[in-house]
Amino acid sequence: MAQSAMFAGLVFDETGRPAEVAWVGAEAFYVIDDDGFRRHVAAAQIDRAVLRFLRQQVEGQRDMAVEAMLDMMGKDDVFTKAAVESSINRMEEAVGQPIPEEARQWLGMLGFRIVVDHHGDVMEIQMPAGGIDEGE
Repeated sequence: MAQSAMFAGLVFDETGRPAEVAWVGAEAFYVIDDDGFRRHVAAAQIDRAVLRFLRQQVEGQRDMAVEAMLDMMGKDDVFTKAAVESSINRMEEAVGQPIPEEARQWLGMLGFRIVVDHHGDVMEIQMPAGGIDEGE
């Protein structure tokens, strides 16, 4: 159960319509329009699939990703490196943690989009230009 939709504003149906976000009790859902029927898909389902995809992308370039994170943080010690690697290993556990609105807006402006079918299955993740290519 997720109390927030991590990728709100970045999830679209196959026709390009944005998915709304709604809450049932404390649980967040993406609402997908299926020919007028509003399907509620648990945000955790979609967010977990996206985080799994992103983790796989990082795994392909793990050493480079860890070094880039250490450079961005201005740290180069063994403890920080272990913390960064542990964060990569546990990336999917971040489901339900809100991503700041500004960060989501930047991702959207850079071209990051998640395309789902009416069941909430992730069909495509469009990465920003210059991002990690699946073929590399």
